[in-house]
Amino acid sequence: MFYQKEVLPNGVRILSQQVPHVRSVALGIWVDVGSRDESDSTAGISHYIEHMLFKGTHNRTAKQIAEELDAVGGQLNAFTTKEYTCYYAKVLDEHFGLAVDILTDMLFNSKIDEQDVEREKNVILEEIKMYEDAPDELVHDMFAKTIWSGHPLGRPIIGTTETVSSFTFEDLRSFMKSNYTPHRLVISVAGNVSHQQVVEKLTPIFQNLSGNEFSRELARPTHSSELNCRSKETEQVHMVIGSPGFSLKDESVYIAQVINTILGGGLSSRLFQEIREQRGLVYSVYSYHSSYYDTGIFGVYAGLSKQNVGQAMELIFKELKDIKQKGVTPIELQRAKDQLKGNLLLSLESVNTHMSRLGKSELYLKKVYKPEEIVEKLNKVTVEDTIRVANEIFNHDNFSMAAIGPWQDCGELKANLENLKG
Repeated sequence: MFYQKEVLPNGVRILSQQVPHVRSVALGIWVDVGSRDESDSTAGISHYIEHMLFKGTHNRTAKQIAEELDAVGGQLNAFTTKEYTCYYAKVLDEHFGLAVDILTDMLFNSKIDEQDVEREKNVILEEIKMYEDAPDELVHDMFAKTIWSGHPLGRPIIGTTETVSSFTFEDLRSFMKSNYTPHRLVISVAGNVSHQQVVEKLTPIFQNLSGNEFSRELARPTHSSELNCRSKETEQVHMVIGSPGFSLKDESVYIAQVINTILGGGLSSRLFQEIREQRGLVYSVYSYHSSYYDTGIFGVYAGLSKQNVGQAMELIFKELKDIKQKGVTPIELQRAKDQLKGNLLLSLESVNTHMSRLGKSELYLKKVYKPEEIVEKLNKVTVEDTIRVANEIFNHDNFSMAAIGPWQDCGELKANLENLKG
């Protein structure tokens, strides 16, 4: 059987996939809350809570948490996104019980006391400063803020210096109590363990968890078509040009991924070959398409010298226009399909990937597609599909741009963008 699912009476969902040919197990606890669920004044609190769950419980110190998994060669980590938070571990199958014990201890018994909250505040503020010193990463947050101006999806996951500085341990406890509720929890397990073993181990721990059922009200963002230009003494200009994309529930997302692969998804992509290999204008250039519950985002990133910006922008828009008018060639289409299928199937050699697919698919789709089903969806993409979807995504009226560089003003950049969009 591909995977199995159990829903406890309180709403906690348990999914597992047995992979008998490995000796490992990956366990993930997914919470259906992220930076999108925060207000202006609580921006960054989901990420802050993620940090705090590693700071010790009433049963273990932070050092003991690390030592217990290190002692058996296990891995323990977590991450926060715009729409969910995940705590996960990977261990040998014989240590599955230990992984469950530690992760659930962190989830239910973390101290989150005043002293630790204040100490970790400095760590996160330093993380924000580090991020400010990485313009190649910062520009993507600027782009999201530009295209989704005023919407929670446009805010940085990490929060701001002002919001993080204001948080108290009562704020964190209150947010966690409101959002870490049974109906928002998904546990996914993949590896050399049976579904019966998973359910028998997890049910006694989660069945008595209580909390109000939360009806998530998501306001779909409206997009802006703007330029966000930031002056910073950098050696390179870092820029992102893009537009709204497709949600994970939209079947066009598969066509968008094929287009993205051809346009800027690797060393053989059009943008890489034309702008870097043929012209030598950039070191890094790529495109991406990210999907969320009810929307998506498409972007093209380039890092390059200031004097090459105008030419690079012209070449990017030329490639977008070409796909809109002509689509892609049959050879490109087949190569992109094979690349995406290869990436998918090779990734499934990892139990972490299996675990992640179970968790994310349940959160977003309430179902998990078999790899063969995804391959079938990719195989159905036609050249005509790429023209149709490219005209939806690459609508110049919807394009926004974010850029960081050593500008005196942004007049020339704005003129270039308006000229190319026109």
